[in-house]
Amino acid sequence: MKWIRARLAGGNEGQGGADRAAGAAAPFHALLDGDRVSPVRGDPFKGYEKTGEILRLEDVRLDVPVIPPTFYCVGLNYTKHIATEGLKIPDKPDVGYRANNALLAHGEDVVMPADATKVHYEGELVVVIGKRARNVSPAEARACVLGYTIGNDVSERNWQKSDRTFWRAKNSDTFKPMGPWIETDADVDAMETLVKVNGKESTRFHTNDMLFGIDTFLSTMSRYLTLYPGDILWMGTDGHSPDLADGDVVEVSLTGLGTLRNRFVRAR
Repeated sequence: MKWIRARLAGGNEGQGGADRAAGAAAPFHALLDGDRVSPVRGDPFKGYEKTGEILRLEDVRLDVPVIPPTFYCVGLNYTKHIATEGLKIPDKPDVGYRANNALLAHGEDVVMPADATKVHYEGELVVVIGKRARNVSPAEARACVLGYTIGNDVSERNWQKSDRTFWRAKNSDTFKPMGPWIETDADVDAMETLVKVNGKESTRFHTNDMLFGIDTFLSTMSRYLTLYPGDILWMGTDGHSPDLADGDVVEVSLTGLGTLRNRFVRAR
């Protein structure tokens, strides 16, 4: 099952039943089956009912599939990426936070600040929490997951070295593309991640290369933090990105999840 958040395309917000269900000018949740979009009242976290309206995918503009109550991210979780950055392999799961202002939809432009000089992509699997979780075991952890989507953890490497909190290196506006949808039925344990820049393969790796898996992270986190429906956890990346330039198009594809595509542009 695929969940999307979307708006009516062509500036027609407020004209159709989908927007009436969610409020004029606001994104609506919908189920996606092929190119058929079925808007719902409600959402996948608190409950929903179909409106009965059927739209085509070309009739809507995709938004980020969820605005998370809390945006979590994994630290170092793949050995090649750790080696590239010249860092030490961690002996336990490490979790950080990101900012919602950085979220960006599939197909929208990543805007690189004028003084950013070393911008890299990081293709990542994103876990979307569906049920409240506290003190869950690794065996219980997967039951709290709604589904999965794709993230591109855009990073400015020079700022990452100079700013202790990564406040702009990781959280500048548009630096966190996510989408295009949430897939509830994906097999993530041996999923392949493929990143292309301008149509050419740049990075390829598999989720079973993670140092610490999804179940370990969610169980560890839930000992100290309550996870809530809609929270997201970005699972880290592997490989190495080239320095991205004005006009580059980055595509992040994960097996069974589709492709997240965004163009990178220089702020004018």
